[in-house]
Amino acid sequence: MKITAIDIYRGQSGKLQPILVRLRTDAGFEGWGEAGVAYGRGAAAAAGMIRDLAPLLLGREAGAIEVFLADCHDHTFWGKNGGTIVHAAASALEMAMWDLLGKELGVPVSRLMGGPVRDEMRCYANGWYEASQEPDDFARATERPLKDGYTALKFYPLGQMVGRNMRHVSHRQITREAADLAVARVRAVRKAVGPDVDLMLDLSGGVIAPEAIRLCERFAEFDIYFVEEPVDPADTAGLAEVARAVPMPVAGGERHYTREGFRPLFEARAVSIVQPDPGNTGGLLETKKIAAMAEAFGMLCAPHVCATPLSTEAALQVGATLPNFAIMELYPYFRHHDGWNAFVADPAEARVRDGHLRPSEAPGLGVEIDAAAIAPWFLETLD
Repeated sequence: MKITAIDIYRGQSGKLQPILVRLRTDAGFEGWGEAGVAYGRGAAAAAGMIRDLAPLLLGREAGAIEVFLADCHDHTFWGKNGGTIVHAAASALEMAMWDLLGKELGVPVSRLMGGPVRDEMRCYANGWYEASQEPDDFARATERPLKDGYTALKFYPLGQMVGRNMRHVSHRQITREAADLAVARVRAVRKAVGPDVDLMLDLSGGVIAPEAIRLCERFAEFDIYFVEEPVDPADTAGLAEVARAVPMPVAGGERHYTREGFRPLFEARAVSIVQPDPGNTGGLLETKKIAAMAEAFGMLCAPHVCATPLSTEAALQVGATLPNFAIMELYPYFRHHDGWNAFVADPAEARVRDGHLRPSEAPGLGVEIDAAAIAPWFLETLD
């Protein structure tokens, strides 16, 4: 089964700008993938990089995943020590190859990656706070995810809402007032949810190590499951400094790519929980390899997801196969935002029960795509 055409899509869905790819084959199968850059800046660049990588894939067997990834690393120049865009584009194409292979063989991707080690996976809710600003706003906002059965919530105590968009810390500095507000927000959320709900705090790489340590010491009384990216993700030494000093686990990896990019985190023991995103770290197979490295270092893996339900299903497939899986990110309320494109039938976000999800057992990623719904997003076909 050879890949004969690649369709690229770029659109707007609520707050996201998804980049999707469809691979078509000479056997009539289709496989779908997504680049994990639907938030922030970079969607247009990822679409262009997919176009640049297409010659490495067209005419190739759909199952030649390792060969494709090796070519992306060895024969693109920018794949070595590459950043977000090149690896997000490769991830989208690799994800679609797994979808194709599973459909051809009639099995879910998890079966092709060693088989699932669990029937369901715990998820934490993100995005539940919407436009909350004051501590009481955050406390009230917890009612929705708690009612929906979530037992773990993540939020950004240092984030500042500008309209309905969040702005993170500038210049790695915060005022005393901002620090006090962050602590008050966490205190309000903990009081609202009680002692049996896990809380994750994302500092989004906003402050320097000494400030992160001071904040985490103040957060400690609230029994925090993990603190994510307490310093700039490029500052491995700073992450390690924080990890040694604070009483809660440090998590990171959303902005690290491939095993080579994660290796410094492992060697410095800069994190306890790694968060590779299958949509930008190099794909599903790379995510599994990163998780295996983490396991060898005695670390847990919590796959990162901030994209459409297509990426959620992909993360579920690989996450189910990871012995050291801890928990997975979910944005359950994206689908309620104005302008959301419901192009995935039966999205995972609507199937959550008691804060847990079961991966699809349908062939491939188990995703049914409404191609008509994303037809306006079509950019081009490469063949």
